[in-house]
Formats: sequence, structure tokens, C-alpha cells
Amino acid sequence: MTTSPADLANALLDQHVKHEMAALKGAKLRKSIEREVSELLQRAGTVTLNRVIAPEQVMGVIQRLVMDMELDGGIPELAGEMAAEVLNAPVQEDTMLKDVLSREQTTSILEQVLELKHHRERMISSVMSHPVYQELVSNVVYQGLVSYLYEDNLITRSVPGVGSMMKLGKRMANKAVPGLDESFERRIKTWLSDSLPALISRSEQFLHKALTDDELRDTVMAAWVTLEDRTIGELREGLGDVQLQEFVMLGYDFWLSFRQTPYFKGCCEAVVNHLFEKYGDQPLATLLEDIGVDEAMIMSEMDAFALPLVDVLREEGYLEDFLRRRLSSFYKSAAVKKILQPES
Repeated sequence: MTTSPADLANALLDQHVKHEMAALKGAKLRKSIEREVSELLQRAGTVTLNRVIAPEQVMGVIQRLVMDMELDGGIPELAGEMAAEVLNAPVQEDTMLKDVLSREQTTSILEQVLELKHHRERMISSVMSHPVYQELVSNVVYQGLVSYLYEDNLITRSVPGVGSMMKLGKRMANKAVPGLDESFERRIKTWLSDSLPALISRSEQFLHKALTDDELRDTVMAAWVTLEDRTIGELREGLGDVQLQEFVMLGYDFWLSFRQTPYFKGCCEAVVNHLFEKYGDQPLATLLEDIGVDEAMIMSEMDAFALPLVDVLREEGYLEDFLRRRLSSFYKSAAVKKILQPES
């Protein structure tokens, strides 16, 4: 019996699919992937970054996926739920601060911060010149002066009854001359207003001298000693799920607006341009080596994710269906039919 070209093509398709299915399994699949990874890394030694992709393409991806992509409202809700789960996880009660951040790391961070002496002095000056701080100093000095005059000076403490007499005299004077107390307060505050610049200047000079590197180092490390043996759960007491979700929402809203700013785009452009200036004309292998990507690392991730995923796709029947869709057009083509057509 003569077999038709169509039947031959279908038989070849079936055998081809079986062959590919056998190759996409177990040790054969891993060996095949390992061979292709090795081949690609060898090609990466000659192909440059500029040949594969351009800076404009990278910025296009950032523009579409980071800056312009509409994010569903479920994202912040899910983030808030995840944050709450982390906050309430048992590990919070079992982990001490020193298990997350060691004393050596804290010391290193502190030393780097102490190097920013100019910024520290500028921050102190900014705080001192702020109107709120100046008003605070004025009120503190005023209250202290009034308290000293009527309650806590040397005479009222040493001579019994003087303090009571001064308070009585104050009340009697206010009755005899209404508004005297207000006038007294106004005069003191006027004096304070005139003296405030000098007070602030001396305070600033005092802080610059007092907040030396050694003093700050000792203070911070003393505080660290009291905290390092406390658990993360103890340190976050008072921060409930509701407050945490509100913080997540605030951060999400900030991100939505920040990603649209020219500043964010400018930062991205600076990073991308520098990447291509440094690696654009270099082989891809140089970039991969500098970021720590090698064959062993790639195969480790393949073992962890790619191979199990292929197993699932094969078990679900997707892999065979894919192969048949991919190959059937070839076996039904006129070229194959011509090859398989018996000679007349």
C-alpha cells in the first residue's frame, strides 16, 4: 500500500515532536541548556553592548515601564498587607537589632557620617536661624527668668517667706496698677528680642564646640549599646497595622508623583549614559564579569527556576502543544510535500 505525502508528513511530525520532548527533559535538557549558555557567553566576548542595544532603547523601557505605566489600585493595598504581615511575623520577636545591624557596621556608618562635618555645621546653623527655634529659645529664657525672679533665686531660697512676699507684692502691684504684669512681660520680651541674636550666636558656637566627633561617637554608641539587645518587635512598638498601611500609601503616592518629575528622568539618563560610556564599546562579557555574572551563576538559576518550569509545562501538555504548533506548518508546507511526493 502506498502512503500519501500527508501521512508521511504527519508521521515525521509525530517523531520530531517525540524527539524534542525527550530532549526537553532531565539530564538531556540541562546539558543542552549548559551547552547553549556556554556558547552565548563565548559570543559575549566579541559582541559589544552598543551592538545589542542603544541608550535610547533602555530609556524607552524605563519611560514605558517605570515612568508611564498605569499601576493598578491593588498594588498599594497588596503592599500594605505584605508590610503588615512582615510587621507581625514571629521573626520580629525573635530577632535582635544586633542580628540585623552589627556593632561593626554601625561604627562604620557612624564614621562615614562624622566625615560630613561641613554638613553637620550647616545643619546646626540652619536650625539655629529658624524662627521656630528662636521663638522656643525666647520663651524658655523668659519662663526661666520669671521663675528665677519669683521662686528660685538665692534670696527666696535662703530667707523664709520672701518668695511668698514677692508673689503677694506682685499681686498687689497688679491690683494697684492694672497692666503692670503685662508691661513687665513686654519689657522682658523686648529685651530678649534685642538680645536674641547674640544668644543664638553663642548657642551655635557652643554646639559647634560641644558636638565634636568624639562626643557624637560616644553618644551614638552609648545609645546603640542600650538598643542592640532589644528585639525588632520591641523597637517597633506603637506602630500598628493601620499606621503602617498609611505610611505605605504615602510612599506609593510619593512614588507616583516622583517618577513623573524631570529630576527622576534626569537621574535615569545620567545612569544609562554613564553605563554606555563605560561599557558601550566593550564586549558584553566585560559588563557581565564586572557585575558578577558567570556560567556557574546562570546555571544555578536555571536549576532553580527554568528546569522546574519546563517540567510543569510538560506535565500540563503545553510543551507538546507548543512544539506541534511550531513544527506543523513546516511539515504541511509545499516544500515538504514536494520532497515526500512519490515520483510519477
